[in-house]
Amino acid sequence: MMYRLYTDGSCIGNPGAGGYGGVIESNGMTTEFKGAERHTTNNRMELMAVIQGLSIIPRGSTVHIISDSQYVLNGINKWIYGWEKRKFVDVKNGDLWVQFSNIRRDFTITTEWVRGHNGHKQNERCDVLAHSEAIRILKGN
Repeated sequence: MMYRLYTDGSCIGNPGAGGYGGVIESNGMTTEFKGAERHTTNNRMELMAVIQGLSIIPRGSTVHIISDSQYVLNGINKWIYGWEKRKFVDVKNGDLWVQFSNIRRDFTITTEWVRGHNGHKQNERCDVLAHSEAIRILKGN
């Protein structure tokens, strides 16, 4: 089955309170997800959104990831292969990249970059989800 996974991350301060959000579309159905961490970075939240989205999607699926994060998409498409050879030594957010490396093998993944804050409906929705989580965690909720 084919899934479209839209993701975004947000951070108030960098590092600071962060949130991630995502929208999964397949067969006319839409699922949203979100989460937060108290002390994190924007890049960690961008990557966490992808990992959490993949954890919801059934293994063996084809997933088209749509993100405004050059960091995440370059990591997925270019850098991961060298990082794996180096066993993620001296890789920023290496713990999350190891998680991604392990889970990605269960999917056929393609990617697409979209410009953030540019009116893309699902990217804007992910941004709202991520930012609202960052605010929630900042307020201590």
